[in-house]
Amino acid sequence: MADEETVPALPATSWAVLGLLSFGWELSGYDLKKWSDRSLGLFYWSPSFSQIYSELKRLEKAGYAGSRLVAPEAGPRDKRVYRITDEGLSAVKAWARTAPLDPPVLKHGPMLRLWLGHLLEPERMREVLAAHRDHAETMRLRAEADAADASADEAWAYPRLTLTWAERYYAAERDLADAMLADVERMGREAAGGDATGRDATAESGGENPWR
Repeated sequence: MADEETVPALPATSWAVLGLLSFGWELSGYDLKKWSDRSLGLFYWSPSFSQIYSELKRLEKAGYAGSRLVAPEAGPRDKRVYRITDEGLSAVKAWARTAPLDPPVLKHGPMLRLWLGHLLEPERMREVLAAHRDHAETMRLRAEADAADASADEAWAYPRLTLTWAERYYAAERDLADAMLADVERMGREAAGGDATGRDATAESGGENPWR
C-alpha cells in the first residue's frame, strides 16, 4: 500500500490524470482529454493530448496504471485503454490526503491590461473588459451545463461540486467585469469634467512616485 513516504514526487498533471482513472472506468487518451475538458479545465487546467499520453506512460512505468488494446466499435485500428491499478488507487488516495496544498496563483490577463490602462484609449479598455465579461458568462454557462450532466451519475458527486464552484466563480468574474466597466465609465466622466481635487494636472505630469 502506498503511503506518504512511498508516493513519488509526480507532477500535478500526473495526479490529475490518475484521478480521472480513479473513478473506475477504462479510458482511452481521447476519453481522458474529453473528461478533463469537461471537468478539470473549468477549475484547474486541461492538459493537451501529448501531455496526457506522456503522463500515461509515466503512470504505467510507476505501476500506477495499466493498459490493453481493444477492438474499436468503428474503424480498423485497435484502441488502447487505460485503467488504474490497486497501487495507483492507493497512491492517489495518499496524495489527496497528505500532499501539501498549493495556493491558487492568479494570472489575470484582463487585470494586467487594466493596470496598464493609462497607456490605452478608454474605448480599448472597455473592449478588454467587455470581452472578459462575455468570456466569463460563456464559461459559466458551460460549467452549469456540465454540472447538470454530472448529476446523472452519483460517482461524480464531488466533481459536480467543483463544477458548481466553477459556475459560481465565473458568475463572480462576470459581475466583477460589469463593476469594473462601471468604474471605467465613472473615471471617464470625472476626467472629462475635471477632478474637483485638482489632481488632473499632477497625474498627467507623472505626479509623485506612489511606489516609494
